Amino acid sequence: MSGIDVGNGVVGAILGVVFATLFQQWTQDVWFRIRRRSAGVVRSITFRERQALAWSTFSLGPLHTSALVVEGDGDRAIAAESIHVQVLDGEIALPEEMAAWRDEIEAEESRAEAAGDRAPVWNGPRYAVEGLEISRSALDERSEVHLRLRPTDYYTFLAAQQLDRRLPDGSTPRSRYLDPEDPLAAPAFLQCSFAVNIAVVTSDHLLVVSRRSNRVRMAPGVWNSSVNEGLSRHIDSAGRNAPDLHAVARRGMREELSLEPHEYTLSLLAFVLDVDKRHWSAHFYARLGDMTGEQLRARLSRGVADRWEHQTIEYVPFRSADVARYLLRPDRIHLWAPLAPALFHLALVHVHGRSSVERAEAQAVRRL
Repeated sequence: MSGIDVGNGVVGAILGVVFATLFQQWTQDVWFRIRRRSAGVVRSITFRERQALAWSTFSLGPLHTSALVVEGDGDRAIAAESIHVQVLDGEIALPEEMAAWRDEIEAEESRAEAAGDRAPVWNGPRYAVEGLEISRSALDERSEVHLRLRPTDYYTFLAAQQLDRRLPDGSTPRSRYLDPEDPLAAPAFLQCSFAVNIAVVTSDHLLVVSRRSNRVRMAPGVWNSSVNEGLSRHIDSAGRNAPDLHAVARRGMREELSLEPHEYTLSLLAFVLDVDKRHWSAHFYARLGDMTGEQLRARLSRGVADRWEHQTIEYVPFRSADVARYLLRPDRIHLWAPLAPALFHLALVHVHGRSSVERAEAQAVRRL
């Protein structure tokens, strides 16, 4: 190696040290600013996406439902005196092209009755939801719920359930009357269902889970809440009085599980909407005072008014991890009624607290 090469090497090394000393901190600062700015952009995009999903429906890992929790988080019960129900005059009317669908249903049921092919579907008097508004009390910001109902009947409900049937212009009731960006806005004639759903827990901490009969007209064979009872104009409105949701829940407990009011406590947890089928629900939690799971089994064996509505009843330990695993079982995850998983989650939160429940649910999801 010549002296010139050695000199060039020494000069290069010296210049490298000088440049590293002068520009290393500047380079690191520039790189830090680029990373921070990129992370800020990503967070901004993610935040905007979360804003758009503020009204997202209930999900638990791979379990996705169409249940939108409109009011209530399970932590604090909604007081009975905070529920204001008003029944408006005048039955709802279907649009002309959908009224023909109701006529088809009525004609088919009349034909079935005349032919004796099967028992006809009874066209029971029901309620449609005109609107549900939420406010807060002035002193303690307690929930105040204003529910407005209109008279309707079961045939109208069945016609309105055909949300994806084509209208003469090629549209559907779903595309014409519903806005996916505003899930709470819908005409009353598409909301002809309001029910109570109850999560029942025995005195020895077992959650009662029912499977709907294959003989029921709507949602046969799915796994559901402990008790599901729809509002009836004929039964739940004494005289001209509006229905009492707690009274409807007590009727459901009696008809489906043969339980009397003195045998349990009842808490209203939330109002929930199935945005796919437009079914409204008041979600309740009921705790049995002295009756164990085995005693409830024995009670049911002696007769139930509406036994035909359920084909199976199971009992699940009412612990967050157990219920979460049960909801996510491979043979259950695609067979849940849309409103049931949210009900069981809210009941768990009401008893065990949100942090404990969400930790157990997250662990159950990770173990899948």
